[in-house]
Amino acid sequence: MKRVLLLDTSVATQNIGDEIINDSIRMNWTELYERNYICKFPTHTPPYSWWQQLLVPRKLDLLVNSDYKFLCGTNALYTNMMRPLPQWNIYPWNASFFKNTILLGVGAGINSKSVNLYTKLLYNKVLNKNYIHSTRDEFTKKMLENMGYKALNTGCPTLWGFTDEFCKKIPTEKNKKVLFTLTGYQPDFENDKLMIEILCNNYEEIYFWPQTPTDYDYLRKLGDFDVKIVTPNLYAYDKILSLNGIDYVGNRLHGGIRALQHACRSLIIAIDYRAENMSKQYRLPVIKRENIGIQLDSFINSSYRTQITGLNFDLIKKWKEQFDF
Repeated sequence: MKRVLLLDTSVATQNIGDEIINDSIRMNWTELYERNYICKFPTHTPPYSWWQQLLVPRKLDLLVNSDYKFLCGTNALYTNMMRPLPQWNIYPWNASFFKNTILLGVGAGINSKSVNLYTKLLYNKVLNKNYIHSTRDEFTKKMLENMGYKALNTGCPTLWGFTDEFCKKIPTEKNKKVLFTLTGYQPDFENDKLMIEILCNNYEEIYFWPQTPTDYDYLRKLGDFDVKIVTPNLYAYDKILSLNGIDYVGNRLHGGIRALQHACRSLIIAIDYRAENMSKQYRLPVIKRENIGIQLDSFINSSYRTQITGLNFDLIKKWKEQFDF
């Protein structure tokens, strides 16, 4: 039995999508949870101070000396880590806590022309140089390799369960109920309102799940619609997705992937490069938001088979097998 520290990106964030990523790791890497002592530590909040480490080193032993230390998903890396509030809250003075971290389905945000010297030095302090890192996209893989690290593009852990056999369980025809999502921080009043109107014209029951509190506020700004509100937490979302005969349509990427994990017929509305890129690489069911008026109604009423491809399951297996559990 190994002592494993999971650097959890879902703590102290308003985005439940990060919780979906971390729960997907539990679902799709069962050996990790079945064979080891697991401890979780948040990535967003500041760790212990240097003087606490000096006073009570025994309490921090697992954080510093775990057998394996995994950073769990999301865009935790950046080309420039000199940010006021990074996803992974690391700086030179707390980097010793995170020495030898292994990336698990992690992506990188682009906020500079290249990886600057400060960021390279910081990564040198925290990233493991012996094990192969798992990235969720090709850009992050190449970024790591250019800095001298070993990496495999395994895709996001939320996708690891989408085998051909599983995808055959997803319905091909529309149901009577639908659940939709919105993204409050990236509004498009015209197209988002049109999406809801099209859903109301095609379904008997309409549910709305706010992935963040601002999503609910945004819905109210769009108008007064006859929709049922699902409580904004993952438990309530999973419960409604477990109903027989419910579709998903919405512009929350991981909200849509979670619906697919429940074998719900789903359509993700792309509002940025992430959904578009994942559609190109894995054939996720995606349309652009500006094409809602042209494509949404026809998709809803068509016979569509979900076929998620592009995942290299042998590569995922190879990455997992390097760890001695």
